[in-house]
Formats: sequence, C-alpha cells, structure tokens
Amino acid sequence: MSIALKSSPFDGVTPQELAQQVAGRKKTLEKLPSWHRANAIYYPPGLNLEQASSEATARYKASLISGNWLVDLTGGFGVDAYFFARQSQRVDYFEIDTGLAEIAAHNFRQLGATNIRVHPGDGLDYLRGLQPGSSLPDWIYADPSRRHAKKGRVIRLEDYAPDIPGNLDLLLGVSDNLLVKTSPMLDLSAGLKALRQVAEIHVVAVKNEVKELLWVIRSTASDGPRIHASDLSDGHPPFRFHPDEEASADSQLALPARYLYEPGAALLKAGAFKLAGTRYGLGKLHRHTHLYTSEKLIPYPGRRFRILENHPYKPGRLPYREGHVNSRNFPEDVARIRKRNRIKSGGNTYLFFVRAADDALRVLAAEAV
Repeated sequence: MSIALKSSPFDGVTPQELAQQVAGRKKTLEKLPSWHRANAIYYPPGLNLEQASSEATARYKASLISGNWLVDLTGGFGVDAYFFARQSQRVDYFEIDTGLAEIAAHNFRQLGATNIRVHPGDGLDYLRGLQPGSSLPDWIYADPSRRHAKKGRVIRLEDYAPDIPGNLDLLLGVSDNLLVKTSPMLDLSAGLKALRQVAEIHVVAVKNEVKELLWVIRSTASDGPRIHASDLSDGHPPFRFHPDEEASADSQLALPARYLYEPGAALLKAGAFKLAGTRYGLGKLHRHTHLYTSEKLIPYPGRRFRILENHPYKPGRLPYREGHVNSRNFPEDVARIRKRNRIKSGGNTYLFFVRAADDALRVLAAEAV
C-alpha cells in the first residue's frame, strides 16, 4: 500500500507529507548526492525537484562564474545557488514561491551554506531598487520558468517567467555578466536573436542527453559567441569553437572505412557538423550525413563503432532480423525501415541506414567499441 494511504507514525506529519519526503530522498540518490547524504533535508513537491538542476550540471555552471557577489533571480530548490556559493563570497537567492524559499533556507542551513541570503520575492524588483553608485553584483543568474500561467509550457524566451529579453537592459545595467539557463530544446539562432549580447553558449549533456543550454551574456560582448559543447559523463574536454570556424570548415568526404563515429548529442546541438570530423582528421560519410569514419580507432566525444559489413540497400533482401536501427540522411525513417525489412529491435548489432559520399544508399552493420 502507498505510504500516502497509510497513517503517519509521526505526530504533526501527514501521510502525504511523509510520502513526499520519502519520494524526494529517493530521487536525490543519483541526482543530488550531497543532499541525499545530509541530515534533516526537507524535500519539496516532486515537480520542484524534477525542475531542479542536477549536482553535475550545477557544478558546471558554478565553474563559469567568478567574483564576490552573485544574484540568483530564480532560486527554486536552491541547487544552483548552493554551488554558486562555493565559488562566490555572497549569493542572494530570490524565489517568488515563499514556501519553496523557506525550504531552500532550511536546507542551506543543513548544508552549511552560510553565505546565501534567502529573499522570498521578486528578484527583478530588488535589482530595480539598487541605487546608482552603490556596489553591484558581479553576476546575475536566471533559470526562468518555462511554464506560463495561460499558455502552459512555452518555447519562446519572451514567454518565460521572468522575461529575460524584455529586462535585458535592466540586468546588464546592474551587472556586466549575466548567466541564463534555458530549455535544451531552444533553437540556438532564436536564443542569439532574443538575448543579443551573447558571449558564450554552453551546451551541457549528461550521458549523451542534452540537459541544459547556458548563455553567458556580457555588456561588452561584440564578436559573437564562443560555443562550448560538453558531455559531463564522457571524460572528454569541452569542444569549443566559433560559428565562423564551422562555416569555413571543409569536410573531407569518404566512403565507410573500418570505424564509424557518431557525434555526441552536445556536439550535434551545438551545430558542429563539419568540425566534429575535421578536428579529429575523420572522413565524413556525406555532406548531410553527420557520421564519420576512419581506418584507425581514435578517442572521440561520441559513440564509436567497428563496421562489420557494408551493404547496398536492397529493401526486403537484407540479412538482418534484429538490431538497433539508425536512419541518417536516408529517405525512410526507422519505423518504415523496420516494417519493410522485418527487423526487430534488440541484440548487439547496430544498423546504420545512410546516404554515402557517392550518393548511394547503404546499410552499415556495426558493433560498439
């Protein structure tokens, strides 16, 4: 029986509250180990915990800031504020949900984060009240909500709450450095247009899944953004480039050789379609097929495969009845390929249906290495 349906063994604690605490602690085992290990942590409702940064991504964000004072406009459960406080002498945390701010304040005390000042309320109002000539924060951080009261889940930055593009002049008038977290689904060109003075974009993935887009906005930004693509799980250093480098890169096309390389999700989101191969000396299967090949196996920020067989595509006549199907620059999607060729999902074989450099449609059977 669910804990929420049983009577609580603790005075003053409802079964629903107890269930919330048990579920919250369970969720933090991998996502927030520092919270999981600490004593007397209080967990918020599940949605607040799901929306919180992971410890890994919060550490990454904290590595981007410096200085003595940071203002966190959208504190939430407080994960980002906690790690910012390990980099900065003072953090002012703002949260319009007073109950969530109270939870965060309690947890900061349990975690020993004494340099975080908790303010239930609107951080933008606080910034508007700062007097000219007074000391100003070195950084402002915002993770605006992507849930609109009337529109539901939103995509446009202008519909986030708070509206960062609409308040950009205020924010950069208070601090020279602004760090904004957005949905990983946001189109980079749309973000650049809305945020204007972007100095850096950080595409952050964990286990080959893009988790966050981070935008460093500076009052002095002038020559376009540097893009940093990182997977915090693969041990590779960030892949850094300027969009001009990608635009001028010249891919060397090549027919499939012995090894196949699939760029990680962060690289693909960052748009490093040509540089993902040229920087590593790899051949590209086709101008629009974002897979790469080589005769010798090399370290690479993505998945690597050994090509076992290379077949011209003949529908219904393939020797495979099981495998992990991938369709890349191919006229049929995965569902159509599986149905037409009667291929079940499973096993250790990866089947790449691709358009090759000679424009021929091919099937590459491979194994992960």
